[in-house]
Amino acid sequence: MIQQQRKVEEGNSIMNMIKQVISIEPKGKSEEVIVEEKPKTELVDDKYISIDDFAKVEIRVGTILSAEIVDKSDKLYKLSVDFGETAPRQVLSGIRKFVTAEELVGKQFPFVTNLAPRPMMGMESAAMILAASEKTEEGEKLALFNPSIKVANGTKLR
Repeated sequence: MIQQQRKVEEGNSIMNMIKQVISIEPKGKSEEVIVEEKPKTELVDDKYISIDDFAKVEIRVGTILSAEIVDKSDKLYKLSVDFGETAPRQVLSGIRKFVTAEELVGKQFPFVTNLAPRPMMGMESAAMILAASEKTEEGEKLALFNPSIKVANGTKLR
């Protein structure tokens, strides 16, 4: 028969230690074993998010149907993106100085799809394309990500 009793000791430190006291009674003998678990960690820096926060981010694959230059902007494309929904979404993206419209149209890319719509240049953007950027001595570089195989539009990244 195993009985468990848990006790949480709170201290002045950031972490709380959890101790488990387990009573084991093998064949008439009574024996007590103390097992210490790893301390519970708390976020102490704003640069970290919890796994629960990350789980809220919805990243889906979409196919770019069209890419148009936004008037009065040297950075923005207005993208029409198919996420497998009833209608394509409009996405504004500041990637124009790195890629041509022809390099985007017909290709699949990952997008954050559950951001609140954001107004830009008098239009609304309903998602955000994911990209990596790096500043080098030669200037800024941008890398877009493509699935290694074609997947259904709206496929969620995990």
